[in-house]
Amino acid sequence: MKTYERKEVYTFEELREIIAKLRAEDGCPWDRAQTYESLKKCLAEETEEVFQAVDNDDRKNLCEELGDVLLLILLNSQIAAEEGAFTIDDVITGLCQKMIRRHPHVFGGEPAGTPEEALDRWNEIKRQEKAGLIP
Repeated sequence: MKTYERKEVYTFEELREIIAKLRAEDGCPWDRAQTYESLKKCLAEETEEVFQAVDNDDRKNLCEELGDVLLLILLNSQIAAEEGAFTIDDVITGLCQKMIRRHPHVFGGEPAGTPEEALDRWNEIKRQEKAGLIP
């Protein structure tokens, strides 16, 4: 059985292992009881706390609140993995694919000289994706 020690720095892989341990049979009863539905309120609250940290220009609190949002992303992904629906790796892969696809001015050689042009192109690609024109 793996032991978990307190230390100064952790990796993303260690975080994934910690979340899996929390959801395991011998893990935390609260974490094990969570569902997509029960986590919705938590995600809304933590997102609001991110907004407050930004509004207050509080970088230390922003770091903590972003961690809380990441926790909820990982918990939802762990639940999905347990169901066989998808994993955090699928979330990351999908996000990377989307960022590359929606930034042709960075990854595809198309021009975008202003933030407005970049946003317009993003929105056009998103529209095409939703219409099924881009896989």
